[in-house]
Amino acid sequence: MAEQETKNNAPEVEEESPEKKTRRKLVVIAVVALLAIGAALFYWHSTFTEDTDDAQVDGDLYQVSSRIAGQVIKVYVEDNQAVKAGDLIAEIDPKDFQVALEQAQANLANAEAAAIQANVTVPITSITSNTSINTTSSDVQGTQAAVAQSQKEVQAAEARVAQAKANAIKSDLDVDRYKPLVEKDVISKQQFDAAVAQAAANRAAVLEAESNLIGQQEAVRQAQQRLIQARSQAMQAAKNGPSQVKVQQARAQAALADVKQAQARVDQAKLNLSYTRITAPVSGIVNKKNVQVGANLSVGQDVLTIVPLTDLWVTANFKETQLDKMRPGQDVTIKVDALGGRKFHGKVKQIGGATGSRLSLFPPENATGNYVKVVQRIPVRIDFTNLADENKDLSLRPGFSVTPIVSVK
Repeated sequence: MAEQETKNNAPEVEEESPEKKTRRKLVVIAVVALLAIGAALFYWHSTFTEDTDDAQVDGDLYQVSSRIAGQVIKVYVEDNQAVKAGDLIAEIDPKDFQVALEQAQANLANAEAAAIQANVTVPITSITSNTSINTTSSDVQGTQAAVAQSQKEVQAAEARVAQAKANAIKSDLDVDRYKPLVEKDVISKQQFDAAVAQAAANRAAVLEAESNLIGQQEAVRQAQQRLIQARSQAMQAAKNGPSQVKVQQARAQAALADVKQAQARVDQAKLNLSYTRITAPVSGIVNKKNVQVGANLSVGQDVLTIVPLTDLWVTANFKETQLDKMRPGQDVTIKVDALGGRKFHGKVKQIGGATGSRLSLFPPENATGNYVKVVQRIPVRIDFTNLADENKDLSLRPGFSVTPIVSVK
């Protein structure tokens, strides 16, 4: 009886109709088809881009260093301070460099004066040389005339000697003729004495004429000697004159070279004086400040680092399997983690020439027999295309982690 009541109280199970079973199968098939189509579309769309989270913002870091040695007297910046290109960072004591500049300027003035003197001497030497040549030529001509005149005077002296001898011979013959006549008293004693005196005078005149002839001959010899000497001097002047001019021209050129050297020293002294004012080479943020008032800097010593915020790019290390369709010039969307995923736009600039492991300090050696294939990464440079507008607040910093999404189709 109890079993009968239980059977009567059990719910009746309605059998599902064939139409409902068919409808359920169609729904399941439609859902599966939609999921498959969605998965296919997602996979197909994923082939349009390549991305990586191994990427960061990059930029040049400018190391500012001292170009001279000296003591710092003023410092105008602090760490993390924004500076503009040309802003004064620090000053080095300029006194020593000012003195060096004044000394160099004094040496330059001295060299310029010496150069002026040397250049003025060149035409003077040329004129003197020409004058010397002309003078020696005139001396030669004058000496030749003197030789000719002396030779004429010798000829005249020879004629006077001949005349004096003729007069002496005549007076001697007169004495010989008068001697028997005075003995016979045909002529007076006075006439005879006069003839004897005349003969003696004529013989003395011969001696005088001969002595004069010897003097004139000596004058000719001396004139000829002077002529030889004048010709030698003329030849020497003609030979040495151009050489002297060339020597003076060389001295003038050397003086001009000294002026250039002195000018170079002045320029270097001015540069050294300007280096006492250390200025910012670019606009950016000051980091790693390593200078204080009173510090003694040496040449090349780092003072601080400036990080520019306007010349930035992205270095993304893509897997080698992602580079098949990647090319320079493709558009890139850059998401910056530190800025809440803020997006920037860029383009692929260039693909690295070697993998990061190959460019490391200790590249791996795979010839050990224990080689395990590892997917390598290639650095890719991505340049921002509109950084001035998208980064007006200068919020980007070198080193920020980013996710670049490259459109490869």
